[in-house]
Amino acid sequence: MLLDSGANIECKPIHLAHYAVMGNIYSREVLGCKNPRVGILSVGTEATKGNELTLEAFRLCKLLDLNFVGNVEGYDLFKNRVDVAICDGFVGNIVLKTCEGLAGSIFSMLKRELASSPQRQLGALLVRNAFRAIKRRMDPEVYGGAPLLGLNGAVLKAHGSARERAITNAIRVTTDALQHQVNQTIAREIQRANERMAVVEVAALPEK
Repeated sequence: MLLDSGANIECKPIHLAHYAVMGNIYSREVLGCKNPRVGILSVGTEATKGNELTLEAFRLCKLLDLNFVGNVEGYDLFKNRVDVAICDGFVGNIVLKTCEGLAGSIFSMLKRELASSPQRQLGALLVRNAFRAIKRRMDPEVYGGAPLLGLNGAVLKAHGSARERAITNAIRVTTDALQHQVNQTIAREIQRANERMAVVEVAALPEK
């Protein structure tokens, strides 16, 4: 999961901490990941790397009851190092659309190159099942869209070009979220996270 992927382009550190909680819940309850690894998307894996937003969000996430793996970099998104990647919506939307464009370009280049000669066409025929399997794994219609978490209701945003299969799966995914009471769980765990962060902040204040 990538939170936020464009809903809020200007965020505060506490928002990123809330994204971590919400992503953890959705990954666990709907996607079936038992103990999601949560990380903050940054320019380096060291705890000292990042800007004011990510550094403070790092500190807050360490206070929460999460499987927090610290900072992750862009290429970690595809290396099975993190299950829930946290960032502001400005960065997240750029990541999302870059990945989408790159995937489309790679498939287009492969298609052109494999059709350029009879020998390559024969080779493509031999590995077509492998290509189909990869395409299925990267097919956005499997999920139907992206959930808008944190609302007092169930909303899943579908792509403007979504077809019948995508809408069907969007309804299925939204139904899963309702059946797992994702909103109620988010409300409880966000409140618990706020209380935990507040307690730590008070404890850190100097005595008068």
